[in-house]
Order: sequence, then structure tokens, then C-alpha cells
Amino acid sequence: MSDLLERLRERGWRVTAQRRVVAEVLDGDHVHLTADEVHERAVARLPEISRATVYNTLGEMVTLGEVIEVSTDRRAKRYDPNAHRPHHHLVCAGCGAIRDVHPTGDPLADLPAGERFGFTVSDVEMTYRGTCPHCASA
Repeated sequence: MSDLLERLRERGWRVTAQRRVVAEVLDGDHVHLTADEVHERAVARLPEISRATVYNTLGEMVTLGEVIEVSTDRRAKRYDPNAHRPHHHLVCAGCGAIRDVHPTGDPLADLPAGERFGFTVSDVEMTYRGTCPHCASA
């Protein structure tokens, strides 16, 4: 059973065939699919699954805090099942590939008190941009 599916079950989430397929499609490392990509892969496993069901299921997973919506550009949101381990993203400027990264140190500590403007900072989202090995060799 997938880690994501197990976490959802532990939260009391009712597992239907459609929900199971969406969770299985999202499960894994470095997964950052758009809703349309999730739908496309889900249809390959369960042809009768609708786009609305995929969108609704993704929304439920985000609301439960088991999946994160990621926006690394001004295009479609992507869905990241790695919701329980703090991480940042490395994005290829060429092909758009996204990888989870876990830098050492505390990014909150890197923000000087004078630059917080009175905010109580609770979270940091960082995106590293560059070129992946595939695009660099092309």
C-alpha cells in the first residue's frame, strides 16, 4: 500500500476505487503532477474516472494536509504528496522538472529581524532554479 494512501486511511478518509487510484498516481518521491496529469494517469488505471472526481479528490487531499499545492511558475498548480517532511523545490528552467530538496540549516534564521517587518514568520517556501543535467547536455 502506498504511503499516501496509508496516511489518508489513518485520517479516516473513505477509500473508494477512484480515490485509491488518485492516491496511487501521486505516491512516490519527487512527484509534482498537474491535475490534468493526475487525471491522465488515473484514466489509464480506471477508465471511468472523471476529471471532476480527480479535481475534487486532490482538493480533499490538500484540505486534509496530506498533499501540498505547489506553484513554481505562473502555470498550472502541481500536487506534491511529500507533505510531512519540510522541503523546498529545485526547478529546471528548461524542461520544468521539479525535485524535492532538503537543504541543511534553518531558512527562518536567514531572514534578519529587520527584514521581517513585524511579521511572525511561520513557514518558508524556497524555489531553487537552474538547469537539469538532461537540459544542460542538450
